[in-house]
Amino acid sequence: MSGLVKIAGGRVIDPLHGVDEEPRDVWIRDGRIIAAPEDPAIRPNRTIDARGYVVMPGGVDVHCHVAGAKVDASRLLRPEERRFEAGQSSPASGDFSGGTMGSCPTATMTGRLYAGMGYTTVNDAAIAPVGAYLAHEELADTPLVDRGFLTLAGNHRYLLEVLSQGATEASAASVDSRVEAFVRWLVWRTGSLGVKVVNPGGIETWKQGRPRISALDDQVPEFGVSPRMILESLCKASATIGLPHPVHLHSLNLGLPGNHATTAETLRALSGLPVHLAHVQFHSYGGDPNDPASLRADVEALVDLVNDRPEISVDVGQVLFGATTVMTADGATAQYLGGLTKRKLLLDHVELETGCGVMPIEYRDKNLVHAVQWATGLEWFLRTEDPWQVALSTDHPNGASFTAYPELMALLADAGYRRECLERLPESVRERTAIRDLSREYSLSELAIVTRAAPARMLGFAHKGHLGPGADADITIYQPDKDLRRMFAMPRWVLKGGRVIVDDTEIRAFEPGTTHRFDQPRPDEETLEPIRRWWQRSATTAWETADIGDHVRSRLRTIAPRTLGQKEARDV
Repeated sequence: MSGLVKIAGGRVIDPLHGVDEEPRDVWIRDGRIIAAPEDPAIRPNRTIDARGYVVMPGGVDVHCHVAGAKVDASRLLRPEERRFEAGQSSPASGDFSGGTMGSCPTATMTGRLYAGMGYTTVNDAAIAPVGAYLAHEELADTPLVDRGFLTLAGNHRYLLEVLSQGATEASAASVDSRVEAFVRWLVWRTGSLGVKVVNPGGIETWKQGRPRISALDDQVPEFGVSPRMILESLCKASATIGLPHPVHLHSLNLGLPGNHATTAETLRALSGLPVHLAHVQFHSYGGDPNDPASLRADVEALVDLVNDRPEISVDVGQVLFGATTVMTADGATAQYLGGLTKRKLLLDHVELETGCGVMPIEYRDKNLVHAVQWATGLEWFLRTEDPWQVALSTDHPNGASFTAYPELMALLADAGYRRECLERLPESVRERTAIRDLSREYSLSELAIVTRAAPARMLGFAHKGHLGPGADADITIYQPDKDLRRMFAMPRWVLKGGRVIVDDTEIRAFEPGTTHRFDQPRPDEETLEPIRRWWQRSATTAWETADIGDHVRSRLRTIAPRTLGQKEARDV
């Protein structure tokens, strides 16, 4: 966008630069934030009078599911969400197509809903490699937000074969080199930001119809490798390459009572290696693994491990009450939940180097297990000492829709409201969690960290999540309100790339947004040859179809390698 824009006199909250100040101005030129002009005679093309308003960077969602084959599968499974839907939308202008809502809105509606509550960047946390082209096309149809995604890697048969062969080879360096080459190729061919690991080794085992893998040193049948080997190799490769985002880990035993012990062991196994724990509340339970009703929160010891390890980041995956859709690359867990709940279930995508499970769910406040999950997530937010290590998420749509983020922000910032909600839950939830003993309230600055600054930093987006010179002019302006749910659900203005897309609480302009990928050169032919031979021998599709193509790659915005640790990057 050309021209000069001034946001004048607002309360500017920019945690990366330690700013919480009123009145303060923000200046924009050509879609980027700039320092205030030194010449007082310079006049902006437009001035937004933000006196009395709160000015923050645009929201950044580090973990959601908004595109790709799994989302399409959920729309096929759940036509009842649209049959009598009041939320159907006609085109608002020639730039918008119509769409439908539900727990998995169509692409156009996804962009509009995010932008309508002040979010301008989203990251899909799990795309199957063969489905990358489809994901890019869907993301390109998601307006008003910038995008990126992570590609699934933890059950890829090529990786398992390399690690299996490495168990008999003398040179660990040779195996590390081959894993690094695999990761570079995978991220290149998919145009992604990094890799996601879901139930490492467990999905391949499930696809073979074998018993569940539940421990780090269990062996994957046929390959003789363990989840520990998979995780260590991928975390080392990601760190060596400098991927913008570290390995995004959905660990073993998701949702099962007693899984906190596996999570703790995993963190110890990866000591010193950067890792991001996805939807961590689903991995933080005590109880008997054979008795789902024994579920209880077991958060404190895990939070202590994270508090001591600045190289670890988490998103919470908060459960909020209401109807939604379970959508996961952990097909084994989806099958278990389907048997437990007797809801309809779709298991799919076993040919996409991964698995997939989709089913409807409704979290009820009178259900003890659901209430414990709600409290477990809040414990993570309230116990984590450094808000820069935690990102606000609901694992959309698994714990709740992203449209519930204002509700979650209110729960974090208002202890009184949190107590009111707790009083409506089963009495025994107080015996299974410590939530009633936690009185912490998030400040607006801390909310800006967990919804903007920290997620941007976790993704390696140096141009997002802050209001310093050079940043993308993605800005949200809120009207202060004692009802924080209303405040964060309805910003007065939202700017995307310096253009006002929400004006007086309504979407008024179209902005296509951009998808991001990791910046690296094309792998050389010598590096690709072993992978190509494997593909031609083992894959069910042609080698040429493995790559998204330069015509897609050329339209993506590149993100530079990560060169600094998380704490050091924050201190710069």
